[in-house]
Amino acid sequence: MHIAVKIVAATVTAAIVAVGGAAAWHIHTKQPVRSGSIALKQLQAPVKVSYDERGVPHIQAENEMDMYRALGYVHAQDRLFQMEMVRRLARGELAEILGPKLLETDKLFRTLGIRARADEMAAKINPIKPADMALISYLDGINQYQNTHPVPLEFDILKIPKRPFTPGDTLAVAGYLAYSFAQAFKAEPALTHIRDKLGPNHLKMFDLDWNAEGVIKSSTSNQSAKAAPSANRAALALDAQDWAGLGRLAQLSQDAMDAAGVPAFEGSNAWAISGKRTASGKPLLAGDPHIAFSAPSVWYEAHLTAPGFDLYGHHQALNPFALLGHNGQFGWTLTMFENDDVDLIAEKINPANPNQVSIKGQWVDLSTRTETIKVKGQDDVQLALRRSPHGPIISDAFKESFGSTPIAMWWAFLETENPALEAFYELNRANTREKARGASEKIHAPGLNVVWANTAGDIGWWAAAKLPIRPAGVKSYFVLDGSTAEADKTGFYNFSFNPQEENPARGYIVSANHQPKPASGVPVPGYYCLPDRVQRLDDVLRDSDKKWDTAAAQALQLDGSTGYGPRVLKDLMPILMNVTTDPYEKAFLEPLLLWDGDYSRDSMAALLFTQLMYELAHAAMSDEVGEAQFKNLLRTFALDTALPRLVADANAPWWDNVNTKQVENRFETVRIAWVNTLKHLESVNGKDLQKWNWGTAHTLTHAHPLGQQKPLDSIFNVGPFKVAGGRETPNNMNYHVGPAPWAVRSGPSTRRVVDFAQPDKAVGINPVGQSGVLFDAHYSDQAAFFAEGIYKPQHLSAADVKANRKSLLTLSPAP
Repeated sequence: MHIAVKIVAATVTAAIVAVGGAAAWHIHTKQPVRSGSIALKQLQAPVKVSYDERGVPHIQAENEMDMYRALGYVHAQDRLFQMEMVRRLARGELAEILGPKLLETDKLFRTLGIRARADEMAAKINPIKPADMALISYLDGINQYQNTHPVPLEFDILKIPKRPFTPGDTLAVAGYLAYSFAQAFKAEPALTHIRDKLGPNHLKMFDLDWNAEGVIKSSTSNQSAKAAPSANRAALALDAQDWAGLGRLAQLSQDAMDAAGVPAFEGSNAWAISGKRTASGKPLLAGDPHIAFSAPSVWYEAHLTAPGFDLYGHHQALNPFALLGHNGQFGWTLTMFENDDVDLIAEKINPANPNQVSIKGQWVDLSTRTETIKVKGQDDVQLALRRSPHGPIISDAFKESFGSTPIAMWWAFLETENPALEAFYELNRANTREKARGASEKIHAPGLNVVWANTAGDIGWWAAAKLPIRPAGVKSYFVLDGSTAEADKTGFYNFSFNPQEENPARGYIVSANHQPKPASGVPVPGYYCLPDRVQRLDDVLRDSDKKWDTAAAQALQLDGSTGYGPRVLKDLMPILMNVTTDPYEKAFLEPLLLWDGDYSRDSMAALLFTQLMYELAHAAMSDEVGEAQFKNLLRTFALDTALPRLVADANAPWWDNVNTKQVENRFETVRIAWVNTLKHLESVNGKDLQKWNWGTAHTLTHAHPLGQQKPLDSIFNVGPFKVAGGRETPNNMNYHVGPAPWAVRSGPSTRRVVDFAQPDKAVGINPVGQSGVLFDAHYSDQAAFFAEGIYKPQHLSAADVKANRKSLLTLSPAP
C-alpha cells in the first residue's frame, strides 16, 4: 500500500526539484542546528551537546532531568517525522493525515487495543518516580523543539498539524514494538488451515514440537524427521469466509507496517564471551538486532552523561531510555525471544444472542466500546468493538471479510502490568548481574533476550517475558477453540522458570532467536527461527583454541554462510541429477553441487538455490492451501522448516497437484520447480551469465514512507546496494521467500562490538545515518559503509569526544 499517493507526488517533486531562491531557504530552515546557543525552558543549568563526525550527540548535563530534556530536543530535530509516524501507526491515526487508504490499518490497530491500553497505563504515570520524571522531561524537550521550529518537509507535504507528544504516545509505541514481534497473525491461520483442511500427514512437514534438548547440536547434523504433531481434536467450526477473513488478517498485519514505513522487529544475533576466551582477558559483547530497514533507521545513537551517569545508547523513537547500550562498566544487547505471546481464539456465538459467547459451558456477555477514526477528506468513521473474556474480537474491524465466527485475541501485552519503561531505566544503570537480572524481570511483553556483560568479568542472558501457563497439551500455534478450556490461561510462570544463563562453564552465551533449552524444563511455545543460524554461530564460537577480539567478532557478524542450503541439497541433488537431462539445464547443477552455503555477492549457487526453494514450495503447496494462505506462509519461518523435511520425504502428500487428474510424485514436482527456476531467472537476468549472481538479485534499499511512490523514491530512498548475506545467515540480510529479484527487507539494524578491556573503543554502524531530515549531511552518510561491512568508532571517553567534536551546541536555561 502506498502512503505517498499520487495526489501528492507531483506537488512534492516540483517543490524539491525547483530548489532555488525561496524554496532553498524554506528547506534550509528545516535542517538540524548543531552549533551555537539555544534557550530551553525548564533547564536547571547549561547543557553541552558535542556532535561527532557521524552526527551523534554527546550530551553533557549537570543533572539527569536536564540530560533527558536535551535528548528529547536533539532527537526531535533529527527524527520528528519518524516520531509522528510511529505514534500515529501505533494509535491507529494514520488515515487522519493519509486518507482512506490507511483506514484498514487504523482499524487493525484500534482493534488490537494498543491505544486504549497505552492511555490506561499513561494515566498511572507518577511525576515523582525517576523513570516517569525522565520520560516527562524527554517529551518536554521534544515538544519544545516542535513548538519553536518549522515542521519537517513531510509535515508540509501531508499537511500534518502539530500536536504535543504525550506519555500515552510513548507507551503506544511500546505496544507497536510488541505487536511487530508477533508471528501468530501470519502463522496460526495458515497452520490451522493445514491441520483442519488437509490433515496430519500434511501438517507433519512443519516441525512444531518442542525440542526438549534444544536445537543447538554439539556437531552439525541433519534434523531428524518427527512424527506428526498431535491433531486428534475436532476441527474448528469455521466456514470458507472465516478462513478468508483469517487470511486477510494475516495479510493486513504485514501490510500495515509496510504502508507506514515503520520498522518491524524481526530477529537478532547476540553473543557474550567471557574473558577466559578473549585475547584481552575481559568479556566481549557483540550484537546486531534484526529489524526492517527504513530511512531513517530505527535507532538514534546518543551518548548521555550527567553526574553518576554515563551511557552510549541506541534509542527508539519517543523512548528516553536506550534499548541497547554500554559504558565503561557494562553493556547489553537484545534479541527477540520469539515466544508465542498471542493466541487467536475462535469464539462460539450464542445463536439467540450475537453478543454472547460460550465460556466453559456458560453464555457470557461481550463488552463493547466505540472509537472514532478521523479520515482525511471524509467523514469520521465510528468503529464498534467488542471484547470477550479472552480479549478483543479482532474480526469486528473487518466484518465484511469474516463469516459468523468471532475471532478473539489473547495478547500478553494487554494482560500484564508490563513496566517496560521502568525496566529499561534500570537496565541503563545495571552494572551488576543482580541489577541486570532484576531489570530484565520487569520486561513482560514483547519477549526479549537480554545479553549482558561487564568489566568485572560477568556475562549473562535472560529470556525476559511473562510466560503464560496454558493447559497441558495445548498447541498454541493453532487457532484455539474459545468454548473449551484450551484457550484458558491459569497464570504466569515465575521469572525463575524463564530460560537464562549466568557465567556458563563453556565461556560464552549465544542468542539467535532459536528455541532455547530452559534449565527449568518448562516448554516455551514460540515461532522460533531456523536452528541453522545459531548453529553456524555456535560452531564458530565453540572453538576453544580461538582467542576472540573485536576483529574476530566483526568477521562473524559479517559471515554469510549457513548450513541450510547444503542440508536441503543433500537430499535434493540426487533427484535433480535424475530428472535433469537437457545439457543446458544440467550445466546449472554444478554450482549447486559445489556450493558451501555462502551467500557472497558473486555466488550463482545462492541465486539458483533461493529461486528453486520458492518454485519448489509453490509447486508443492500452493494448490493445497490456496494462493492467499500460501502468500502468508511465505512470510513465516514455518515454511523454511518444512522444506528440508518435505524434500526428504518421497511419500509426502504435498507432491501431488490436487488441481490435476493424475497423481504427481516428488520427481515430477521437483522437475517442474527446476524448469521454472531457470525460466524465471532467464526472464530476469537474460542469458548473460555474468548477471547470474547473488549481488545482482539481492539488493538493499532503505525506503522512506514517502519513497514508496515514483518519482519520490529517487529523492527520499537510499540505495539500492548490492549486499552479501542472506536469509538466516549470521549476516542476516533477510527477504520474503518469493521469485527473484529479492529486496532485502530486514537485517542488522546496527552492528556493535564492545571489548570490555577497552569499552571506550567500541565500534558500530548505523545502516543509513543519524538524521531523518532530507538533505542533511547525516541523512545517508553511513549507508555505503554499512553495505560494505565497515564499522565506525563509538566515542565514549571525554578525550575521544573532544578530539572528534565537529560542532558544539549549547542549550541554556531560558530566562
